[in-house]
Amino acid sequence: MATAREERQRSLSLRRFVLSSRDVLLPAAVLVLLVVMWEGSVHLFDIKPFILPAPSAIWTATTEIWSTVMGHTMATLNTVLIGFLVSIAVSLPLAVLITSSPYVSTAVYPLLVLTQSIPKVALAPILVIALGANELPRIVVTFLVAFFPLVISMAAGLLSVPSDLIELGRSYRASRFQELYRIRLPYAVPFIFSGLKVAIALAVVGAVVGEFVAADRGLGYLITSSTAFFKTPLAFGAMILLSLMGIVLFQIVVVIERVFFPWSSGQETVVV
Repeated sequence: MATAREERQRSLSLRRFVLSSRDVLLPAAVLVLLVVMWEGSVHLFDIKPFILPAPSAIWTATTEIWSTVMGHTMATLNTVLIGFLVSIAVSLPLAVLITSSPYVSTAVYPLLVLTQSIPKVALAPILVIALGANELPRIVVTFLVAFFPLVISMAAGLLSVPSDLIELGRSYRASRFQELYRIRLPYAVPFIFSGLKVAIALAVVGAVVGEFVAADRGLGYLITSSTAFFKTPLAFGAMILLSLMGIVLFQIVVVIERVFFPWSSGQETVVV
């Protein structure tokens, strides 16, 4: 009987390991295969490095000036995080304000749409003239790119609470603040984290857009300066680092949700 129980536990452990590792191993295997095919194709067809560099050339060009590349990476990361945090600080009060009254919603929503209808590439040079050639315009562009999906998702979450729960809270004479803190915000947590995941990815895009226009540091600046001198492998290296930055920041948001709000993350469980 003990042997059968141990076999069952071993089988369940193996199943859990397979389910937890497949989301990592399968994409990693596909990525390795693509890199190998990329490397082989460049050498097979003798593609010039300034057109399409091989992964080995990208690695060499990036690691040769690794300290400089890391300085640019930290500059971009700083802009992304500041713009993202500012978008959170502005989006939550704004979402509460929008959901507090249909009149406020009608007045504010067109302005939100207006901020998103302006191409950020066109707005960035104007911000540089108005705010100066420093980091502030890049932070503003990052904020403008990130905050809109965050406001929309937060507002949708605050409005998605069933009316029965609202009526129940009011029957117990809950104040507006108690209704917001104890009912609306907990119910909106999955919506908020959905918006955070989109916003952190867009924040990386916004930071790079700002660096393309006016910057003397950052991965966006490294890409423009590298391509100007046909250092394509280095530009590819900067682009890959931007992708990795977006992936890591996205996963950090996912981990925060799973650790502090496991009931909202919708994790799959193993059925015994």
